Amino acid sequence: MLFKTTPRFWEKSSYSGSPVRSLIDRLTSLLLLPLAWIYGAVIWLKQLILDSGITNLLGFHQPAPVPIIIVGNIRVGGTGKTPLVIALANDLLQRGFKPAIISRGYQPSGGIRLSGPVAVNRHSDPRLVGDEPVLMAQRTHDQVPIWVYPKRKQCIDALLNAQAEVNVIISDDGLQHAALVRWPAREGGRDLEIVVEDERGDGNGRVLPAGPLRESAHRERDATITISQSAPLNPQPLPSSKPVHLSPALESAYPLHQPNESIRFSELLSKLMGLKVGALAAIGHPKKFFDALTKLGVHIDQALSLPDHAAIGQRELQKLQTDFILMTEKDAVKCGELDDPRIWVIPMQLFIPNDFGDWITEVISRPNPYAK
Repeated sequence: MLFKTTPRFWEKSSYSGSPVRSLIDRLTSLLLLPLAWIYGAVIWLKQLILDSGITNLLGFHQPAPVPIIIVGNIRVGGTGKTPLVIALANDLLQRGFKPAIISRGYQPSGGIRLSGPVAVNRHSDPRLVGDEPVLMAQRTHDQVPIWVYPKRKQCIDALLNAQAEVNVIISDDGLQHAALVRWPAREGGRDLEIVVEDERGDGNGRVLPAGPLRESAHRERDATITISQSAPLNPQPLPSSKPVHLSPALESAYPLHQPNESIRFSELLSKLMGLKVGALAAIGHPKKFFDALTKLGVHIDQALSLPDHAAIGQRELQKLQTDFILMTEKDAVKCGELDDPRIWVIPMQLFIPNDFGDWITEVISRPNPYAK
């Protein structure tokens, strides 16, 4: 990546600001277009080869023996994949499936590198397996097997060897992962590709580095899920050719290390009255968390944005000279060794609509298209 943070010119909204700034943003993106064309051509050629099935026929890659639901994003940075993966896993569990989750994990700088696939539970070390897999284990109450390794095929093999009862796998990210073989459901198979986006959408619509996209937004997918606090003006119904809008709910809060002492968000607001409130987020799009709190009536006196997956320690907390510190569950899993009574955790709830869950069930229940 050429950029450590999201550049202004990636967003279409930056083109409607001041005339001078808008001109600079447009020119910057245009200057990077040749690199974007090269990058886009490589991605297009790679995807053309994968979609043709040639690698399957030659035996380079073999599809998994169970359906795979890939939850990913074509835009770099966080868009809300993790809450959707958790919601899907819990929904499939309630419908009688035996779901499992695979993730590449994320080890921060200085973290221990994995030598092979690893099973994750709620007590796993996020420095080893990543913060998101540990959060998934917590939110699924260790009822869903979760395995982590950057090489997806090896991760799937290890998972199925250890837990043969699994009959559907949810892949946290992996849309651009060549070894994660599938023939999408829209073409008659039974695997699903779900793109997650947020209110930023596709930005200026260009691929890296001229824009925020990992690949063209025009490539067809099975479903597109928009996760944002704002409900659409004209919500579209299923089938999958239409986008689905999900609104996350922030309905409760609990002190760090005391999840059983959860209170309603309205009660938290009463506690915050007259006190200085800080908010901390080390997620892909911290502003989304801060805006959600503000929309619910929280006056944030200090906000601290950290890079996605960044470690959180006393040094970070000391920067917030406040009476309360509000953070996401994803960040809270990295604070197991901290003891700061100011920290309150705000879990985000996401629920799968019945018709969307019914559609997923129908697709993954189809006969195996790879069976001989």
